[in-house]
Amino acid sequence: MKKDFNEFKEFIKNKNVAVVGIGVSNIPLINFLVKLGAKVTAFDKKTEEKLGAVGAEFKAIGVKLELGEDYLNNLTGFEIVFKTPSMRIDCDALVKVKEEGSYITSEMEEFVRYCKGKVYGVTGSDGKTTTTTIISKLLMAQGYKTWVGGNIGTPLFAQIEEIQENHRVVLELSSFQLMTMNSPIDIAVVTNLAPNHLDMHKDMEEYINSKKNVFLYQDKGNILVLNRDNEITFGFEKEAKCEVREFSSKRVLGNGAYYENGTLYLMGKEVCEKDNVVIKGIHNVENYLAAFIAVKDDVNIDTMKNVAETFVGVEHRCELVRELEGVKYYNDSIASSPTRTLAGLFAFEKKVILIAGGYDKNLPFEPLAYEGYPFIKQLILVGATKEKIKAAFNKLKEEKGIEIPTITVESLQEAVIIAKDIAKKDDIVTLSPACASFDMFENFAVRGNRFKQLVGDLKNDLK
Repeated sequence: MKKDFNEFKEFIKNKNVAVVGIGVSNIPLINFLVKLGAKVTAFDKKTEEKLGAVGAEFKAIGVKLELGEDYLNNLTGFEIVFKTPSMRIDCDALVKVKEEGSYITSEMEEFVRYCKGKVYGVTGSDGKTTTTTIISKLLMAQGYKTWVGGNIGTPLFAQIEEIQENHRVVLELSSFQLMTMNSPIDIAVVTNLAPNHLDMHKDMEEYINSKKNVFLYQDKGNILVLNRDNEITFGFEKEAKCEVREFSSKRVLGNGAYYENGTLYLMGKEVCEKDNVVIKGIHNVENYLAAFIAVKDDVNIDTMKNVAETFVGVEHRCELVRELEGVKYYNDSIASSPTRTLAGLFAFEKKVILIAGGYDKNLPFEPLAYEGYPFIKQLILVGATKEKIKAAFNKLKEEKGIEIPTITVESLQEAVIIAKDIAKKDDIVTLSPACASFDMFENFAVRGNRFKQLVGDLKNDLK
C-alpha cells in the first residue's frame, strides 16, 4: 500500500532540512522542499562562484548555502537530511548527524515511498539504461502515461503530485541509490551482476547487497525479474518474497522470456525475429527479454514486436556516429565497465579498432583481454587506466602468446586521429572505454559528445 503524499507534506513543513549536493537531481528537490514550507540549507563542495546563477536563485528564495571544501563541517542540528546518491551512509558527517537524531533519506527513497503510479525499478551492472528505456517505450506505445527517472530522464520527486495511479513510472536505479532503499518496488528488474563501482563500494559483497534492496522489501503482490543466466542474479530467487519471473538467452523457459534459434519468445509465444530487432547484439536481446517479461501484464505482444523492430537505441550506446571512407565510427561511451565493453564488442561480430580507458573504478581488466581479444584488431588506450589495461593485455601475451597491437595516447582527440590513420575500408572504430569518464570528462555523455564532435570533424581524404 503506497503512502499518502499528504503525510510527507505535513511531515516536511517547517522542518529544518539539509540537502547535501547541489546537482541535477537535488536542484528541483531543493525548490520543491521550499515550496512545501521546509527551511532548507543546501551543501556542496562547489564555491558560490562555481554555482553561479543556481546559488543566487536559491538565496533569493531563502535557501542557506554551505559551500567549499569544508562544506560538511556544519552538517549538524538538522531534523531531516537528504543525501546525494553517491554519499556513503557510513561517512563521518552522516554518522554524526544520525547520532543527533536526524532522519536521513534521499530524493529517490521518498519518491518510491510516496509515488501513486506503478513503479518499474531496473538495476544491474550492464544494460540498465537500455532496458529502462525499452520498458518505457513499450509502456508508452501501449498508451500509458509514462514517467522515466532515476539515473536517467528527469528528477521525479518534484513532480510526484502529477503522477496518478494509472500512470507508469520506470526508474533506472544505481547501487548508490539502492544502498539505503527500504520501500517496496512494484516490479523490480535485475539485468545482471558483475564487478562494478568497486572504487565506491568496500567490496563485491557490499555492491551485491546494495542491489538486493531493489527486491528485499517487496511482498507477495510485487514482481521480481531475474536473469536466469547470471549466477549471482539467479541466486536472488531464494530470497524473494514475491512472484519471480526469469529471462534467458541460453535456455528455453516455458514460463519466462527466452531466445531460441533466432527468435525471441514470451511464455512460449513468438514475439519477433532477432534479425528484425533494430539494436544489435545478444546483450540487447537479453535487454528486450527482461523488458518483455517485466511488462507482460501491461503490454501486448503486437506492441512488443513493433517496438523491437522500430526502436533505434539510446544515445551513447553502440551509437553509429558516422561512416567515412568506408569506416564506421561508433559511440559506446556508456560502456563504463569491462563487461559492458565486451557486450558491445560481441555485438559487432567482427574485429574492431577499440578506443578504451578512463577513470579507475578498481575493476580487473583481464576479462576484457581474455574474452575480448578475438574481437579486437587494434587497441588504442587513453586516460588514467591506460597502463592498467595494457598490463592485462601484456599478461594475455605472456600466458597465451596472443598479442593485440596496442597504442597509448594522451587525449581522446589523438585517439580518434590515430584510429582514422589505422582504419581501412569496412573497419569499425568504437569508443567503448570499459571505464568511467571522471578522469577527463564530467560524465559519459560529455565524453560521448566529444567523441562525436571529433569524428564529425574528420576530413574525407578520398575527396
